[in-house]
Amino acid sequence: MEENLELLTTESRNQLSITIDTASPLDILRIMNNQDQLVALAVKEVLPEIEAAVQFVFESFQKGGRLIYVGAGTSGRLGVLDAVECPPTFSTDPEMVQGIIAGGEGAFLKAVEGAEDQPEFGVADLKEVGLTENDTVIGIAASGRTPYVIGALRYARSIGAKTVALSCNKDAAISKEADQSIEVIVGPEVLTGSTRLKAGTAHKMILNMISTSSMILLGKAYENLMVDVHVSNEKLKERAIGIIRKITGASYEIAAETLEKADLQVKTAIVMIKTETTKQEAEQLLSKANGYVKKAIQN
Repeated sequence: MEENLELLTTESRNQLSITIDTASPLDILRIMNNQDQLVALAVKEVLPEIEAAVQFVFESFQKGGRLIYVGAGTSGRLGVLDAVECPPTFSTDPEMVQGIIAGGEGAFLKAVEGAEDQPEFGVADLKEVGLTENDTVIGIAASGRTPYVIGALRYARSIGAKTVALSCNKDAAISKEADQSIEVIVGPEVLTGSTRLKAGTAHKMILNMISTSSMILLGKAYENLMVDVHVSNEKLKERAIGIIRKITGASYEIAAETLEKADLQVKTAIVMIKTETTKQEAEQLLSKANGYVKKAIQN
């Protein structure tokens, strides 16, 4: 096992951070910052693979399926983080994007030792959420060799769900278990093997790209504005009013009043103002346009 680990890029020593233990605080930060700048460039190299994953997810959503992230430790937490941010940002049902972490929800706050070493646990967790062939499963493992993730991906493929393997090593073991692999090579970490650093940053970027791109394709954006934001507090209400004003040119009073009439649905309020229609008529226009605000207004 140790020999295998030493072959992984994520376990290699970074020659540019060898002196980090005797460096000043500022020099430590400079070393880390210089390494972090390499992450976005590494992500750029795998954009075609990320695009394939986005297509899987978009097609799943169109069929009423879900996006399900599966991972252990930091990888699992990143999946959960991306999933829980989708409902407030895009007004999605919490079931639509889910994050599953080895060891259960409690593992998000406190590590559950050994949970990631059991492939059958990955199978059981996907069965628990009722995985179907309409879903897309993204297995996340910086090392690319986590048994829990391998078990989950194998099960997902066996029932016909689309699968994506996200890792930070070439020829990763999980890549062999998925329809599409994304191997983002960020190089050795500043602290050897601490994949919550560059690897974690790369994975967070990619997960954000996948979920956000899929939601945009579903019509949850107008230009670069979040028109499906869930208005659940005063800050988000003010943001919603601002979005409505930017798109329609309406006064603050009109935007706020229409948002209330639209039952706090930003899309509906925008269409109401732009087409001078009632809430019911605006909803019908949006329905005919499959939720795309521009198409609803044009129609």
